[in-house]
Amino acid sequence: MKFLPARRSPTRFLLPTCFVLLTSALSLAQPPAEAPQGQQKPAEQPAIAAGGSAVDTKTFKVGPEDVLKVAVWGDKNFSDVYTVHTDGAITLPLVGDIAVGGLTPVEIEPLVAKALSKYIVKPLVTVTVQVVLSRKYYIDGQVARKGEFALQAPTTVLDALSKAGGFLDFANEKKIYILRGEKKIPFNYKEVIHGKDLSQNILLEAGDHIVVP
Repeated sequence: MKFLPARRSPTRFLLPTCFVLLTSALSLAQPPAEAPQGQQKPAEQPAIAAGGSAVDTKTFKVGPEDVLKVAVWGDKNFSDVYTVHTDGAITLPLVGDIAVGGLTPVEIEPLVAKALSKYIVKPLVTVTVQVVLSRKYYIDGQVARKGEFALQAPTTVLDALSKAGGFLDFANEKKIYILRGEKKIPFNYKEVIHGKDLSQNILLEAGDHIVVP
């Protein structure tokens, strides 16, 4: 007696197919990843000048030779690093010169945004200081290294003298003084290095002249 082979049920083929279709449908039904929020001004990072000193963008006033970073959100054509000219201006492509001397980075931002509004709809601008070169002090007299020094970080008289490479043979280390405008501020190196009268080891200001007789 012959037995006919059992007929395969079509459901054996339909079940895997249905499972694949169901999985695909579920994946399509998943909500899409959250879209990026609308364009927002990037969070302001603390500006760092050369030497690692932090620059307060709300109080630091920009001067000639300072290097600024202008970041325009969503636009690479204008986002770049710009050096302040001797006349206190920076030059942006297409825009031309923008006077920034004597202003803080926070004050400069709306000026740049206004200038860019001719080319960009509602430009979002961040300005930070990359390198401070406008603030300087000077050392003259009986030191190994005279001349001009960048005041890039809080610097005391003792710090400045250390950068001068040492005293020459006939330097009067007790009669050093700082010229600050019309003021003459005495500094006794011998006392300070021995921990005496440390109040004379003041912080330098831009334009100070240290004189070592």
